[in-house]
Amino acid sequence: MEQGRAREAAERPERRPPPPAASPAPEGHAPYRAPERHAPSGPGAPAAHHVPEQARGPHDHDDHDGPLPGTPRLVQRHSVRGQVLDALRAALVGGDLVPGQVYSAPALGLRLGVSATPVREAMQQLAVEGAVEVVPNRGFRVVERTPRELAELAEVRALIEVPVMLRLARTVPAGRWAELRPLAEATAAAAAHGDLAEYGEADRAFHRALLGLAGNEQLVAVADDLHRRSQWPLVSPPAVRRADLVADAAEHGALLDALVAGDLNVVESLVREHFTGARD
Repeated sequence: MEQGRAREAAERPERRPPPPAASPAPEGHAPYRAPERHAPSGPGAPAAHHVPEQARGPHDHDDHDGPLPGTPRLVQRHSVRGQVLDALRAALVGGDLVPGQVYSAPALGLRLGVSATPVREAMQQLAVEGAVEVVPNRGFRVVERTPRELAELAEVRALIEVPVMLRLARTVPAGRWAELRPLAEATAAAAAHGDLAEYGEADRAFHRALLGLAGNEQLVAVADDLHRRSQWPLVSPPAVRRADLVADAAEHGALLDALVAGDLNVVESLVREHFTGARD
């Protein structure tokens, strides 16, 4: 009997309680439906990677003043900063920026036809190089150099460059020195114009090429920095005549002649004397 009851219970379908009836939605409202798990689609749906405006950071939004790195706009701005830096360096060498005077970035920007931002960035670089110093809330003061400082720079340059030039005179073929003649001629042409800034650039280019034959980029960078510092004007700079520049440039040709000939005594004498010149 028990077995019969068990068989009968197994053959009957299982009865489950009916689901609770959904409560009617309030009048004027649609019944609640659970949200779907897949992302919405259609013309009004946001893209999966979309970042809402309120969630974006200061560099995430579309901004004409903030292009992504590597775009031509950023390269162009860097080029402007470099041009401003070159212009300010030329103004320092030429005496257009007077030692002891304070200059503001906006004022210099007006003179150069650019905004204050690249001028300020260039001035910060000049401050690192020791050409100017920051004056809070005013701008940048051109450093006042003394004859003693220039003498010290000349001594350091000689300690670095004389041994290098003597080593190069022993090892570099004469033909390599002949390749530098155009650079020496460029310094002579700049000296003939009497333009201090033009001559300063040509002079440094010649010396960079000389030391570049040593194959030491760090040496060239350090020597070029010392050379640039030695070109900054004094507090009361003496009047530089065109004849002084011409004589200074002539020493470049004489130095090449001594290097081609391998005359070490003349090479050493010319390099040491060259550093004590009026503008070098």
